[in-house]
Amino acid sequence: MRIGLFTDSYPPYINGVSTSVAMLKSALEKQGHDVYLVTVSDNALKYELEEDGHVIKVPGIPVGIYDYRLSRIYPLTMINTMKSWNLDVIHSHTEFGIGILARLFAKQFNIPLVHTYHTLYEDYTHYITHGYFEKSSKKIVEYLTKFYCDKTATELIVPTDKIYKLFKEKYEFEKNINIIPTGIEVDRFFKENVDMKEVNRLKKKLGLTKKDYVLLFVGRLAEEKNVEFLLDVFEKLVKKNKDYKLLIVGSGPDEDKFKDISIDKRMDNNVIFTGRVPWEEVPYYYHLSDLFLTASTTETQGLTVVEAMASEVTPLCIRDEAFLTTITDGLNGKIFDDEKQCLEQIEYLHKNTSIKKRMDKQARIKAELCSSKYYAESVLNVYERAILESKHNRNLLSKFVYKIRGDD
Repeated sequence: MRIGLFTDSYPPYINGVSTSVAMLKSALEKQGHDVYLVTVSDNALKYELEEDGHVIKVPGIPVGIYDYRLSRIYPLTMINTMKSWNLDVIHSHTEFGIGILARLFAKQFNIPLVHTYHTLYEDYTHYITHGYFEKSSKKIVEYLTKFYCDKTATELIVPTDKIYKLFKEKYEFEKNINIIPTGIEVDRFFKENVDMKEVNRLKKKLGLTKKDYVLLFVGRLAEEKNVEFLLDVFEKLVKKNKDYKLLIVGSGPDEDKFKDISIDKRMDNNVIFTGRVPWEEVPYYYHLSDLFLTASTTETQGLTVVEAMASEVTPLCIRDEAFLTTITDGLNGKIFDDEKQCLEQIEYLHKNTSIKKRMDKQARIKAELCSSKYYAESVLNVYERAILESKHNRNLLSKFVYKIRGDD
């Protein structure tokens, strides 16, 4: 099959969407498919053609929100190259920018379009509105989401029941919705595949000792990730036991704010901010940690939770539907409702090492089911349905046109 992936996010820029697309591309290629990719370049003027013509990077301009860049909607310079790919299906991973290009190109050349909805945009409108016109902006987001997903896509993929319910109950989505949790290359997080010498070197570099009990958060440092909740919980922990360390891996617009909070709460000796770390080094941070924490309620799935589980690190997550698909409370992780419960669960697992070790093992077993191989196979089934549906619709149109001509 000849597959076109269209995305605004792709390595070296690291976020959930970027990781997901790179993983899918690799997994599909391993299964013998020809995969082509269109994304945004960090060069504002120059088109880039890479991987023997399989990757096109469209000039992009930074928009001031994380690493996202605004690209040309329809780059005429590259249309003939894209046309030469003879794609069987297009899979878009964004509603805007490159996503609009995917829809226009699919429409022009009658190629079935599959779309994955990765981002809960309603939870991100404050970056544009800064607190003003929140209700109206959310309605606009709802309208655009319904238009791009319902009106233009042949098939829609969502990662969890949480997003399925959003589309079916709130958006009253009419087309078919496929629930396919995003897979990851879980094997790169498995203990046997991680250089423990590098882990120990990193541990020394960060000033961690054997007696330290390390809690880990990995993600963007922004309001919607609810990092402040974790800092409030950690403040209470440190007052009881100075051996707790909170390792915060990532960067974002609120990084300085969170650093100031840790200083104000006199926790700066126990809270370690690493900033952004290289993709290939991320597994090391999981393997020097004891527990993984997240209080974010804006995830569509939460891939860092799966990464922690693959690393045999028990995750503690706030109660949110995005996590309930992956975590069975008490078996391979813990779910908390508030600060008090989060605090109690951390202390409980710290004291009960045998229970935590059992949960660590169960976490890995669950993570193995989230491999990129299984994900790619599920997505391929959706591609095949989209292609069949597209052929069926074309046949109906041909019959209709033939009938009209016959009547004339």
